[in-house]
Amino acid sequence: MTLMDRLALFQPLDFIAVAALFVFWAGIGWRVEHPSAKHLSTTRIMAGYRQEWMRQMVTREPRIFDAQVLGTLRQGTAFFASTSVIAIGGTLAVLGNAERLANVAAEITLMDHPTIVWEIKLMVLTLFLTNAFLKFVWANRLFGYCAVIMGAVPNDPNDPEAYKRAEQAAQINITGARSFTRGLRSMYFALASAAWLAGPIPLMLAASITLVVIWRREFASASRKILLNP
Repeated sequence: MTLMDRLALFQPLDFIAVAALFVFWAGIGWRVEHPSAKHLSTTRIMAGYRQEWMRQMVTREPRIFDAQVLGTLRQGTAFFASTSVIAIGGTLAVLGNAERLANVAAEITLMDHPTIVWEIKLMVLTLFLTNAFLKFVWANRLFGYCAVIMGAVPNDPNDPEAYKRAEQAAQINITGARSFTRGLRSMYFALASAAWLAGPIPLMLAASITLVVIWRREFASASRKILLNP
């Protein structure tokens, strides 16, 4: 079966739904990382707090608290990376028994599609999960870099290198947090992509709901209002 033969198994609405899924994923990601100056996202607001954290670390003695906070961040990235691997393994296991999935899906959705259709739908889910895993692993590594740079910050606040190293640690920390947030968004849209198993319309609904949820958490949540308070 050629590529064109496989694509012919899908309806035009399927292509529209998948396109919407990826546009929503890329669009909200860009908006979160490039918000307007008048309406910052929670991610950008937290970046300012991360810089302030590293500035305060310079004069904090001892710095055990800072190490504990960073350790918690690394544990979070490791947890989600492990979760992603488990999810990827489960999806690959289902792909290995796609015929059974096709039979079950046909009974639930009343749609009799060839096995290759269900395999392609699961591949989209696997793609998002794999991207999430890579982002979480990179975030974990960046937080490790941050720990090393924090250790390189001189104990003397008057040392000319102290605040320079602290700013470097802050920027690495912000980069790690950005990668972690990208991983979370991929997880959200991986869940949304699972709705494609029920058809293109459920996929569009799930993608739209996911978009709204992420937008609200970044731009209209109660936690954002608290962070904005002086």
